Amino acid sequence: MHHIQGVNTMDQTVTDSRSVNLVTEVPGPKSRAIVERHEAALPLCMSLHLPIMVDHTSGALLTDVDGNTFIDWAGGVGCLNVGHVNERVRDAIIEQTKRFTHTDYTVLPYETYVRLAERLNALAPMSGPVKTAFFNTGAEAVENSIKIAKAATGRAGVICFDGAFHGRSLMAMSLTSKTHPYKAGFGPFAAEVYRAPYPNAVEFGGDAEAAGAAALERLRGMFNTHVAAETVAAIIIEPVQGEGGFLVPPASFLAGLREIADEHGMVLIFDEVQSGMGRTGTLWATEQFGVEPDLLLSAKSIAMGMPLSAVMGKAAIMDRVPDSGIGGTYPGNPVAIEAAHAVLDEMEGGLLARSVELGELLKRHFDALADEDPGITDSRGLGPMRALELRNTITCMPDSDRVGRVIHEASQRGLILLRAGVNGNVIRVLVPLVITDAQVEESVGILREALAATR
Repeated sequence: MHHIQGVNTMDQTVTDSRSVNLVTEVPGPKSRAIVERHEAALPLCMSLHLPIMVDHTSGALLTDVDGNTFIDWAGGVGCLNVGHVNERVRDAIIEQTKRFTHTDYTVLPYETYVRLAERLNALAPMSGPVKTAFFNTGAEAVENSIKIAKAATGRAGVICFDGAFHGRSLMAMSLTSKTHPYKAGFGPFAAEVYRAPYPNAVEFGGDAEAAGAAALERLRGMFNTHVAAETVAAIIIEPVQGEGGFLVPPASFLAGLREIADEHGMVLIFDEVQSGMGRTGTLWATEQFGVEPDLLLSAKSIAMGMPLSAVMGKAAIMDRVPDSGIGGTYPGNPVAIEAAHAVLDEMEGGLLARSVELGELLKRHFDALADEDPGITDSRGLGPMRALELRNTITCMPDSDRVGRVIHEASQRGLILLRAGVNGNVIRVLVPLVITDAQVEESVGILREALAATR
């Protein structure tokens, strides 16, 4: 039996079943002492989202150095779909460290690397032969996907989208849309990058199809005013935007991109660094749109936060890169490779089914919160990749300030939240998929209190 905090009359049962346990103020004295050391030892740019120093974690819970236990809806910014310290993944990591931790695969190879590529090739939502290359981070996957597209086409131009986030290295930062804090002062950026509109149903009164059609029309118009189509190597897009605010485009928009790419010989790249590995109810969000990319990017939860990313792509495109044209010293290190095998085992062992259930549960709760609070102008997402957009009820402007206050109020009650959106006015959910129904009910109760406290 699951209980909604503050609703069920069995008060003692609710209290006993709570996961949150706050024994000090937040942050506690030990956390504050370490934060002081942080401020003296680290540069100012390494600011802290919440000044809570983690001691240990499990599942969807984390406990700080003061002994306070929180429910974590941040999930390592999307790296922990299988949960904190997943036992299967942890054991795989430990066992591999007993054997060897590094060789540089292209110097001295090992079988598990090949086997992971084979597994991902079979799971990639692309027809025909597929091949996979491994790297360390999402940004590296993005950088190398553009290199692959340029090698395959002999062209220089790249189309990206408003609201995009693709990372912080040079090409990835050039493709990223949000200026502060990601781009301001770091130019000049990579050349031949052209930005198109991403469909936002909110701007069309909730009509996603109209938003998608308008975005496609404007993109086609760019070939007359911004860049010649025959000089474009790639279109890169998040099938569900992450940092941009968890925007979900209509399938017709992605299908339109596929048509444009085919018509002009462009490589279509889907960046699933945040939306992949079960985050939306399927292994890849791509599967729910019925559109095949040429390259698909994964990172974050692919190895439970261990440094690993992948570029999966149609073999005919992947094989156009010259020998040693992509690579590095560390990509696909054996410890992260074994972690990824264990993550896939978890997905195949029932976690994808749980993701579907969790998405339905969160949608019901978030839709209810939106009905209760006039400041919530949109409840959206795909599966458990869900978000609430907040706007000022008087001016209708994005309410970033209130989102900050909601995050603070929630942390004081034991719930860790993240924001998103170009204007910072979106509450997003990247909770580990292993969260229990009871923990969801408890979390939503805390979120409801935080919203009420800031209304």
